[in-house]
Amino acid sequence: MPILHREKLETYLRRRFGPKARLLAFGPIGEEPSGAARKKYGYGAPIGLTVHDGLTTRRVVIETMRPGPFGHEHMADRAQALLWDYDSYGRLPRHVPALDVGAFDADGAPFSVAPAEEFFVLTAWAEGAGYQKDLERLSRTGRLLKGDRDRTRALARYLAVIHRTKYRAPQLYRRRLRELLGHGECIMGLTDSYPRRFGFITEDLLRSIEEDCNRWRWRLRHKGGRLAQVHGDFHPWNVLFRKGTDFSVLDRSRGEWGEPADDVTAMTINYLFFSLCRWGRLQGPFEVLFRQFWEDYMDACGDRRVTECAAPFFAFRGLVIASPLWYPKLSLRVRRSMFTFIQNVLSADRFEPADVHRYYAG
Repeated sequence: MPILHREKLETYLRRRFGPKARLLAFGPIGEEPSGAARKKYGYGAPIGLTVHDGLTTRRVVIETMRPGPFGHEHMADRAQALLWDYDSYGRLPRHVPALDVGAFDADGAPFSVAPAEEFFVLTAWAEGAGYQKDLERLSRTGRLLKGDRDRTRALARYLAVIHRTKYRAPQLYRRRLRELLGHGECIMGLTDSYPRRFGFITEDLLRSIEEDCNRWRWRLRHKGGRLAQVHGDFHPWNVLFRKGTDFSVLDRSRGEWGEPADDVTAMTINYLFFSLCRWGRLQGPFEVLFRQFWEDYMDACGDRRVTECAAPFFAFRGLVIASPLWYPKLSLRVRRSMFTFIQNVLSADRFEPADVHRYYAG
């Protein structure tokens, strides 16, 4: 991201919010990751801005995407993602709205798109704490509160609601499956980001997972009737809870329409992940929430076939979690359990949530 200068930001904000707009404060959002279950790598560094427009004070966020692997090497790659963000955020219930999309010039000044060197998207600010904070607390205490079950139910039912909106476009469903395998942010981008060898993780192991996922692509490619409204990156870091079950979602990604299993696996694998980090198996509060999420989701939407489509999406999320780049502090034991989970899920005809323990056991 270019170095941001107060005067240049204020010039942009006056064009966007009126001539009286003043920038009161700005700075990076978030904290330095720590602990095995927290991310180290990310696609960008959002900057929070506090702006007074002459009448009210508001908080907004500028998001950019840094150059790097996962299909972000070229400016056009990053621009595509941010233009899609601006276009799509407002069409998903509970998503923080995008307010503008623009670019930075070579001097770091934000302005209109034509002479752009890098793009950004401006979004509203949403209060709340990331859902991963709840999971971190559960990992520390091992005690389930009533509110934890309520929040899991709210998340499962939210997905059930958005997934009821369908879109008839079989070729688009095939494209989404193709991108699951070949997109820079997805399976092949992840396997390419692994070291040549990392403990037990070899190129042969990664290639075999790619091959199994491609077989799953061919199994699913005729299920175009399942194409539904999705978030596309529905993990705990992209959910902000306020009081009780009031929440907003952030950073939907890669496609407005897709396979519902993408969203369900993105969230539920994190109950397994946090539990593996704490206890080496799925147990206690995380097992309760894992099972409840699947039950509540399928009861609310009636989609029992989601378990027939989950495998390659679990593989995608598992490759993120086991990645030395994304989670450098993770123990080799947890990485091995995650790869065992990936391989066993891919080898089964369908995923059975009630029988989850057999997938990660060595």
